[in-house]
Amino acid sequence: MPNIKEELKNGLKLLKLEWQEDLAQYKKKFLNTSLADKKKEGITWHPIQLKKSKIGMGERLLVEVERFDSNHPSAFNSGKSVSFFTTQDSYQSAEHRVNGVINFVKKNTMTVTLQVDEIPDWMEGNRLGVDLLFDEASYREMEFALKKVISGENQRVEELTEIFLGEKAPQFSDKPHVLNESLNKSQNDACAKIANARDVAIVHGPPGTGKTTTLIAAIEQAVIAGQSILVCAPSNAAVDLLVEKLIDRGIETLRLGHPARVEEKILNQTLDAKTANHASYRDLKKLRKETDQYLKLAKQYKRNFGPEERAQRKLMYAEVSRIREAAKSLEEYIQYDIFQQTKVFASTLVGASAYSLKGMEFDLVFIDEAAQGLEAATWIPILKAKKVVLAGDHCQLPPTIKSYQAAQEGLAETLFEKVITRKPQAAQMLQVQYRMPEDIMGFSNDYFYHGELKAADNTAIHFFPNETGVLEWIDTAGAGFTDQKEEESLSTFNPEEAAFACRYLNEMILRIGVANFKQEGWTIGLIAPYGAQVRLLRFLIFEGYDYPNLRAFSEMISIDTVDGFQGQERDLIMISLTRSNEKGEIGFLADERRMNVALTRAKRKLVLIGDSSTLAPHAFFDKLLAYFEKKSGYKSVWEFIT
Repeated sequence: MPNIKEELKNGLKLLKLEWQEDLAQYKKKFLNTSLADKKKEGITWHPIQLKKSKIGMGERLLVEVERFDSNHPSAFNSGKSVSFFTTQDSYQSAEHRVNGVINFVKKNTMTVTLQVDEIPDWMEGNRLGVDLLFDEASYREMEFALKKVISGENQRVEELTEIFLGEKAPQFSDKPHVLNESLNKSQNDACAKIANARDVAIVHGPPGTGKTTTLIAAIEQAVIAGQSILVCAPSNAAVDLLVEKLIDRGIETLRLGHPARVEEKILNQTLDAKTANHASYRDLKKLRKETDQYLKLAKQYKRNFGPEERAQRKLMYAEVSRIREAAKSLEEYIQYDIFQQTKVFASTLVGASAYSLKGMEFDLVFIDEAAQGLEAATWIPILKAKKVVLAGDHCQLPPTIKSYQAAQEGLAETLFEKVITRKPQAAQMLQVQYRMPEDIMGFSNDYFYHGELKAADNTAIHFFPNETGVLEWIDTAGAGFTDQKEEESLSTFNPEEAAFACRYLNEMILRIGVANFKQEGWTIGLIAPYGAQVRLLRFLIFEGYDYPNLRAFSEMISIDTVDGFQGQERDLIMISLTRSNEKGEIGFLADERRMNVALTRAKRKLVLIGDSSTLAPHAFFDKLLAYFEKKSGYKSVWEFIT
């Protein structure tokens, strides 16, 4: 396997490049940088106020903080590691630092699980701040996994590597498969492929084709067959969605990972929660309390004391050791009992390296959203697999990569892409999509999916009353809308286009009918490719005063980047393409896969707002514009400017 080993070693080299670049970008933003500059970069909140605290799942301490200065961007997201500090210690004072993990962020408030049992006194003060930390642990786990694959010490992983990347063909049995009446033909074919695969099966799931539904059905079949199962995905959100669906099907699932990184509605499926709810947990709690009591008594003795006191303290410490040993044994029993009842284990790709899974091997490892995971991360759960199922869509979002050099040299190519390209016989594409009418689906279907997708019958009724079509491109060419760079983030925004988008959305809601929207519970998504444009749109709709109707609809309006809408859908999608300049620069709008995601979120209507003179010189947008014209969806902004 010399060529495969070289390919993997090159992957390891590129991973280290990415690691270095990510760390360098973090250091540039963080180290030897003033507090004001860190706030501008969005990696520090200061000043903040401690609003409240409570004991959460697994007796972990949760705090909620609020920032006063909301004029700066924020890079804080759920699952990230953070460090609290007081102003005078903002440069890494060990004395006055407390670390934690973010549960969730909403505008200017943030809930964090602290890594201490009590809130330090200094956190109650008015000089409090919080920094974003660099996560090196994920890179270490990816490096370790790649090195294990390269070493070839695990015979099954060696075989799978040869099948994935080498000349060896994947094997399939031809056992008859029981049809699931709730699935369509291509979904049943995918389940059959998974059941009959001996090594690997790939589920290619374009937008709206029911990939998650298919995976849950396949997992359920494997559970009935008595197989041990691990389910993974690159992001916590994707894992949580699968866990939620499995619980709905009555499948006993254990969600591994820090509770702060798990959605609230499935917290009961975490190891912390299941431990706390176990019949023996009260005894464990009692043992821990006894340990604390004996330790406090032992520490009461001072340095100068006689032989009797010394003997007494020695006995107490011996008792502490005995109780700790008993507590450890009870904890191990509780975990063993929980594991015995678990049918499906679930974690992120990196989370599959958890200590609690050490030494475990699974009959079947499912990896969802595999086209978004770095190859090195994807190998982490595969190290525990006898058979692998990869699910995703390599025509949608690729992994996020910081190093341009690493991306250009191959890091952007995922294991999913490699296997589906080299071993197409292992793949089954889902072919019926249930989200959008044929006209919305049409461009992506032709451009990305070779015309193999079909719109399900239910999509024929996906339209709005009082609207003539399901597609619109409003061309802003010649209107003087010009993109600009945001000074702090260097992200691009277009104030005139944002204002027009809000005005036009307002008119469209009135045209379709406010009562219709509210009665039907229809949802609205505004997508912009740039963070600065997203922030501007959010301000105009949620905080400004020019569009009161839109503010009244704020609960049903989501505004985010393309990445934020991956895997989601809305009844009405409006995309502000943002770029408009004389040079014809379109930046990462040139990322066609990203545009595919944006174009396939809408259930009832898709509206694009963009400058054809800037965009159409690029082949992709030229074809897209021609498609809208063919479907009578092209309009000029001048039709709406009076």
